[in-house]
Amino acid sequence: MEITDVRVRKVALDGRMKAIVSITMDNEFVVHDIKVIEGEKGIFIAMPSRKATGGEYRDIAHPINSDTRERLQKVILDKYYEALQEADESGREADEEELPL
Repeated sequence: MEITDVRVRKVALDGRMKAIVSITMDNEFVVHDIKVIEGEKGIFIAMPSRKATGGEYRDIAHPINSDTRERLQKVILDKYYEALQEADESGREADEEELPL
């Protein structure tokens, strides 16, 4: 599986949720609404989820193993930091930034 596109759609400077990301795999399959979240141990990604009947959230799509999760997280966070840097350098707002891979 090759990640062929990463789009950072929203970058927020305040709050825990920092960005909403979409990724394309093998130019054939897209996963939307991956969240970049700032937690107590640093920034991480959260896969798209839905609230279940019991009130807990369950991932709709997710990696099967930790190696794939780490690879996804690295690519996504690299693009997130790139979006932050470009917004900072240009002096513009970082909202609605889209960066192709």
